[in-house]
Amino acid sequence: MDEEHSVDGHGVNAEQYSHQATVASSHSPVEVKKETSGKKGSQDSGKSKEKKEVVNTVPYYKLFSFADSLDILLMVVGTIASVLNGMSMPLMTLLMGELTDAFGQNANTDNTLRVVSKVALKFVILGIGAGIVSFFQVACWMITGERQASRVRNIYLKTILRQDVAFFDKETNTGEVVGRMSGDTVLIQDAMGEKVGKFIQLFTTFIGGFAIAFIKGWLLTLVMLASIPPLVISGALMSIAVTKMASHGQTAYSQAAIVVEQTIGAIRTVVSFTGEKDAITRYEKSLDKAYKSGVIEGLVTGLGFGSILLILFCTYSLAIWFGAKMIIDKGYTGGDVFNIISAVLTGSMSLGQASPCFGAFAAGQAAAYKMFETIKRKPEIDSFDTSGRILDDIRGDIELRNVFFSYPARPDEQIFNGFSLSMPSGTTSALVGQSGSGKSTVISLIERFYDPKSGEVLIDGINLKEFKLRWIREKIGLVSQEPVLFASTIKENIAYGKAGATIEEIRAASELAKASKFIDKLPQGLDTLVGEHGTQLSGGQKQRIAIARAILKNPRILLLDEATSALDAESEHIVREALDRIMVGRTTVIVAHRLTTVRNADMIAVIHQGKIVEKGSHLELLAAPEGAYCQLIRLQEVSRSGEDRAQIVALGRNLSQHESSFGRSLSRGSSRNSSRYSFSVSFGLPTGDIQGTISTDPDTILESKEEMHDVPLRRLAYLNKPEIPILLLGVTAAAVNGVIFPIFGILLSSLITTLYKPEPELRKDSRFWALMFIVLGVASFIVVPAQKYFFSVAGCRLINRIRSLCFEKVVHMEIDWFDKPEHSSGAIGARLSADAATMRNLVGDILSLLVQNTASTIAGLAIAFSTNWILACIVLVLLPLIGLNGYVQMKFTKGFSADAKMMYEEASQVANDAVGSIRTVASFCAEEKVMQLYEKKCEGSMKSGIRQGIISGIGYGISFSLLFCAYATCFYAGARLVDADKTTFANVFRVFFALTMATLVISQSSSLAPDVSKVKNSTASIFRILDGKSKIDSSDDSGMTLDNVKGEIELQHISFKYPTRPDIQIFSDLCLAIHSGKTVALVGESGSGKSTVIALLQRFYDPDSGRITLDDVEIQKFQLRWLRQQMGLVSQEPVLFNDTIRANIAYGKEGDATEAEILAAAELANAHKFISGLQQGYDTVVGERGIQLSGGQKQRVAIARAMVKAPKILLLDEATSALDAESERVVQDALDRVMVNRTNVVVAHRLSTIKNADVIAVVKNGVIAEKGKHDSLINVKDGVYASLVALHMNASS
Repeated sequence: MDEEHSVDGHGVNAEQYSHQATVASSHSPVEVKKETSGKKGSQDSGKSKEKKEVVNTVPYYKLFSFADSLDILLMVVGTIASVLNGMSMPLMTLLMGELTDAFGQNANTDNTLRVVSKVALKFVILGIGAGIVSFFQVACWMITGERQASRVRNIYLKTILRQDVAFFDKETNTGEVVGRMSGDTVLIQDAMGEKVGKFIQLFTTFIGGFAIAFIKGWLLTLVMLASIPPLVISGALMSIAVTKMASHGQTAYSQAAIVVEQTIGAIRTVVSFTGEKDAITRYEKSLDKAYKSGVIEGLVTGLGFGSILLILFCTYSLAIWFGAKMIIDKGYTGGDVFNIISAVLTGSMSLGQASPCFGAFAAGQAAAYKMFETIKRKPEIDSFDTSGRILDDIRGDIELRNVFFSYPARPDEQIFNGFSLSMPSGTTSALVGQSGSGKSTVISLIERFYDPKSGEVLIDGINLKEFKLRWIREKIGLVSQEPVLFASTIKENIAYGKAGATIEEIRAASELAKASKFIDKLPQGLDTLVGEHGTQLSGGQKQRIAIARAILKNPRILLLDEATSALDAESEHIVREALDRIMVGRTTVIVAHRLTTVRNADMIAVIHQGKIVEKGSHLELLAAPEGAYCQLIRLQEVSRSGEDRAQIVALGRNLSQHESSFGRSLSRGSSRNSSRYSFSVSFGLPTGDIQGTISTDPDTILESKEEMHDVPLRRLAYLNKPEIPILLLGVTAAAVNGVIFPIFGILLSSLITTLYKPEPELRKDSRFWALMFIVLGVASFIVVPAQKYFFSVAGCRLINRIRSLCFEKVVHMEIDWFDKPEHSSGAIGARLSADAATMRNLVGDILSLLVQNTASTIAGLAIAFSTNWILACIVLVLLPLIGLNGYVQMKFTKGFSADAKMMYEEASQVANDAVGSIRTVASFCAEEKVMQLYEKKCEGSMKSGIRQGIISGIGYGISFSLLFCAYATCFYAGARLVDADKTTFANVFRVFFALTMATLVISQSSSLAPDVSKVKNSTASIFRILDGKSKIDSSDDSGMTLDNVKGEIELQHISFKYPTRPDIQIFSDLCLAIHSGKTVALVGESGSGKSTVIALLQRFYDPDSGRITLDDVEIQKFQLRWLRQQMGLVSQEPVLFNDTIRANIAYGKEGDATEAEILAAAELANAHKFISGLQQGYDTVVGERGIQLSGGQKQRVAIARAMVKAPKILLLDEATSALDAESERVVQDALDRVMVNRTNVVVAHRLSTIKNADVIAVVKNGVIAEKGKHDSLINVKDGVYASLVALHMNASS
């Protein structure tokens, strides 16, 4: 398995890089857009391949390549509706022109009412039409987008599942696939859903607006067009600058996110080495960068918007002055001028609104590129390929003939050079050898996960490539080292072995696999859920289910890849029996580290560096004492003394029971070794009943949110207290900004009356109003950037403060807090990045908008009521209609997206499982099965997507109609008042514009309302972290310290249960004394609580009752950081940080170790030699979780790190169990050197590591069952220790 590990090692890193690249491409739509727009000019002429290379997008029409006939119909209807809907705005400008004329030209006559009511009727008709088409536009596009996206998802998953294993080694990883399925398909759906309809609508408006303007008066239109280039340029510059800044901010923050992930992912290591301060400073450093780019981003956006407004107002002033000229010279009417101005503005505004659509399209095209690439990819080894030979049955002769092979992920490392091996049918062949020799590779070749570079793999004399892949895989059963179970029931997991298996067959298979006993004991029996990756079961249980799955298949060929290596002695015994029963009459290939597992094989082949150096049966191989097999046995020996070794070889020849297994491993790895995924693992913390905790979780979270709802906003303001002066400046700017638009309304209405005045007045007044517009423009150019800048400073400071406060809080939480699934590194990272960012919106955007809107409302109302209160009241009654429908629409869109997301999450869990265990899926031909499961999970979310489409359509349609009807009513009422001489025509327009401008501004910002609820949730979640009280707080500096620690430890009457699993008692009344300078070894079955002792000593947890003392002082009384500095911890899977070796070692002393101390520690830990041998020496970066180093190297760096501390107490938790024999020896030597003159607590499965301990304590049923030296304990008749050793030795026979 180790070779696979290293394959993954290299693969992972390559993947990380490729993954970063893809993340960049898939999360920055705007960047892509910017690139394309930049290149359009230069390369449009040759729509060449070059351009495609640069951004890697697919042509837009390709996005729709998965549409069926219904989709095409929906798209056609949607397009027609969008075009018609786009025409409604330009038509409305025509009507507005007619209206101004109706008022202006009939100002002094009596027929105002008649003319106006005709126009008002036209408004109503237009409104109803627009409502109907906009329903079709939204509904059709949303539904077709949803349908096509889900089809793309299915096809993508299907292609991923049919890819060969090499594809997963080289090109992708689970995270990326799931990310694409959830993230990229959303981008694709965005690019082909309602955005398309919106774009068509806006584009039509643009064309229509200009068409009307040109027909009405081409000269004025041309003059106004002059202002469009500067508008476009300033908009483009702004978007480029903003994207640049945003991506800077992203990268800066992603640095911080990495710190969070690393710290929380390895929280036990961090805490044990008191590295909290270090983590916090690193985090704050990376936050500063994000802060700077955030502020600049705010300023740039402000300048962009400000300049756009300035240009807009200048355009108005130009249009007024020139329009007046046209009325005088060319005989335009006032209505024409007004119509042209509003048509041009409507047209150009719509073009501006269309730009986000371009972003979405570009993002969709970029996202689709990688997905479609994958969908097009034809795997070299295709499990969906139906061609190929099928025989009636196979005998099961296997032969590898002259095979040359290297892994696709590392083509330059030859695994096999002309490897040959034959395994006759019905026999058991075993492959042994050191890790990395190529044992597991043989199995991958037989399963045809890979094809050899040259040479052939034959079954029954026929080349594997000639068979139909699915059929031949059905004849082969695979049980691997870390059996992969899917997150569903035990029954379904076993049923993967055979399509359409009956319940009887499943029961029979579980009987054979010795699994029925433990399954029947479970409350739900076969219907028990196994949890993600099978975390709910122990290693032995998972392994037996995997065996049952293989039995159900009834294969001719059985491949066992280290099937028992990760189990402790007892489980191994049971699994071994199960295997022996099913190996009968099949061709079996066994790969094993542990030689005891292969004694009974018909043929044992010793593989060394990709060659077979020896083969024969166990007895034949023992006959050559200098042979490779005997040497392997010796490597795995406990005893170092010569006579012992001779004796054991002799015993081996007599094939006595004791054989070589003695002490090979008391009970290695244990159940938790197999669930590497959960972080609790490295400390022997069983991962416990996660399902249980998760299911109850959402309710509890919701409850706590409810309680906190009312507090946060006030408290949030309190957090922002230091920025009050800045905020006040921002508020002032926002208020001024809010008044600008109502003033604009006054100017417009005055302008309209001016247009109907006689010539001399017209000339004079038009100049004056033109000037006023320019003044307004300059004002907004000053105010807008100021507002944005002040608020972004305040917002960014707040976000930094919140992030660092939270992070500090989290780092000091007790370990038990991290055991809860909702506090995993991913979840907390997401909280810190997303929740803090939403809270920044509150200060940055929402607060400033609130002030701005309040100002607009007050100004609007003041103007309207002072002008004419009757009309103001009428308009005011109608405004809520416009507001209400906006609200309704928002509610609808929001309501349904939530459950759709939940549904998709379930579905992506299915994908996640399948891709993560692609070898298992492939080997059991379960691709179809996964697809069915996936489609079933997707149905619900698709239905709700369609429902959402229809409802949004209705909301959208009604809103449009209401808008037009409200306009009609306003003007009709105005005409009645003018008719009754209650007001003048100028005032009608003034009231109308003052209020509509205010509404316009408000409705724009109400689109932010959903954010407010988001902010509330985020605030609740952040304050839940900030209000958390750590039960064992390492930031607390109170407590005593000793100048001189002797290292006397005593545990008195300890009882303890893990808080996450309160029903399982770990210790009931445990007493143990550990004397200064002595070595105490803890042994016992897995799950007996050996590692828990270490966790309690480090105060990761406090005992429920009883006391632990160090030098006769209770450890609760010590200052926590000091206490932890006295202890050096080396654990089973050491966690290294993605930094240099030097930094990793120095970490032991909180990072400030001198070079001499580092070298001394490395020498002690036997690590100096291998480190100096690396190209960069101590500056070698170890990769994420130390992936660049081998197990033994990592372990030695971890020992050096513990040594730098010069601890008085050394805690070794299974420090060598995960290593192969050779590395183990080196590491063991290092440990022997560092254990001198310290108090040592050793937890071990393997005898070799504990024989020389001063005291061996056997933990059983929550107490110390026996203690003493090895020699005395081994002779206790029926003693626990003696039976553990015996069990262990029997396991081998």
